Amino acid sequence: MMICALLFSVITYANAQQGGGRMGGTPEERAKRNTDQLAEKLKLTEDQKTKVLAIYTAQNAEMTKAREGAGGDMSGMREKMTKMMGETNTKIEAVLTDEQKTTFKAYLEERKKAMEARQNGGGQ
Repeated sequence: MMICALLFSVITYANAQQGGGRMGGTPEERAKRNTDQLAEKLKLTEDQKTKVLAIYTAQNAEMTKAREGAGGDMSGMREKMTKMMGETNTKIEAVLTDEQKTTFKAYLEERKKAMEARQNGGGQ
């Protein structure tokens, strides 16, 4: 029992040192990573990158607050997150050209399918 407890605490500490484990860093770091992915996929201009980064930074900060205030209500939090992501995607679309919007929608669909595959055990 003691060994298991020690192992668990070491793993938890290691994840905390890596910026929270799965979510990967601060809201700003996640926003930068998301913006870089979109910039690569959609060939964003510098002006678009700046706007998208601001959108993602605001979204990630809101999501962090929502997670902290959820108090264990996973279904309520999931609904909030889904709504926030939809709003964010709408804001991003407003920044894009028509050609980029088409690519963006395909990108979102690709991510949705990948997430469903992970949830169904196919991505492990």
